[in-house]
Amino acid sequence: MLERSENLSVTFWTYILRCNDGTYYTGHTDNLERRIGQHHSGAYQGYTYDRRPLEFVWSAEFPTRQEALAAELRIKSWSRAKKESLISEDWDRLKRVSAPPSECAARAASTSLSNVPRLRSGRTEVDVAPPVIVLVRPQLGENIGKAARAMLNFGLTELRLVTPRDGWPNPQAGPAASGADRVIDQATVFDSVAAATADCAHVYATTVRKRGVTKPVVTPEAAARAMHEAPGRSAILFGPERSGLDSDDVAVARTIITVPINPEFGSLNLAQAVILVAYEWSKGIALAQPPAVDLDPPAPQDELDQMLAQLDAMLVDGGYFHSADRAPTTRRMLRTLLTKPGWSAQEVRTVRGILSTLARPRSGGGV
Repeated sequence: MLERSENLSVTFWTYILRCNDGTYYTGHTDNLERRIGQHHSGAYQGYTYDRRPLEFVWSAEFPTRQEALAAELRIKSWSRAKKESLISEDWDRLKRVSAPPSECAARAASTSLSNVPRLRSGRTEVDVAPPVIVLVRPQLGENIGKAARAMLNFGLTELRLVTPRDGWPNPQAGPAASGADRVIDQATVFDSVAAATADCAHVYATTVRKRGVTKPVVTPEAAARAMHEAPGRSAILFGPERSGLDSDDVAVARTIITVPINPEFGSLNLAQAVILVAYEWSKGIALAQPPAVDLDPPAPQDELDQMLAQLDAMLVDGGYFHSADRAPTTRRMLRTLLTKPGWSAQEVRTVRGILSTLARPRSGGGV
């Protein structure tokens, strides 16, 4: 099996491409020329595949993959104006369009982004490196692909595999990844959990079983919070589909992540487990959100009064107010009913009575 060794002489790049629809794509790589060529040829499928031809507009060098990835995720969350200011090296404009101002105060006029913006806590953004997902002895290529898809949905891209049963690369992983090819392409293989986590300061093991190892046990939410607050890389271990992590795997970890789950049915598949943890981590970073839909403004009071008057007239014509003594009380109840949320059982019965009356209008007197 292959074991990853980080060569300090290797340079990593974060880059931006302008697509033919005017949008921007941001990525990172350790071979810029090859990666750009893959985008142009369509060999690198995904977002850019159907948006060719492409224009290479910006890149910056970084000494480690973690820093390049952190810059990629940061730039992806930027507005179009911020990206175009970076591409044109218009640092004054970049400061003006950045919000809040504290995030851009430390920017230097350099395309290297070496002076990265600081968070409100005072730490630099690259200090909060995305966690590494480590699949220990995964069995099916399809499950590896589905896990990769879950990762990329929530901004995680570094996948490490420990002795996958069917070897690697696996032809079944790509189709199951549903477009998360960048995660699959960059996945690395190790011959042990220790090797896969050697460069990580914090190692978490996901398990719902007690393995005879006494370690802190936290929820995915608490683990994600700790990952964002602590410096250094974090790794999250997921076990084989059939049996989960064994005791030796868990022993490598410093903390156990357990999901509160139905005790009568505690079965999560691999992708489900990955997506739960990835989602909690993603809450601390800027990802695309569904656009907010503005609610229609409430009607003016006079329009509401006109509606109530119209309803009242219909009820009078229909003979609903058959008791003159109770008519004022019933009208107050109707107004209260139609101007507040949370209907009571009596209010529902009142509406049903109204509907029944309107369905069978009577001739004759009213109030």
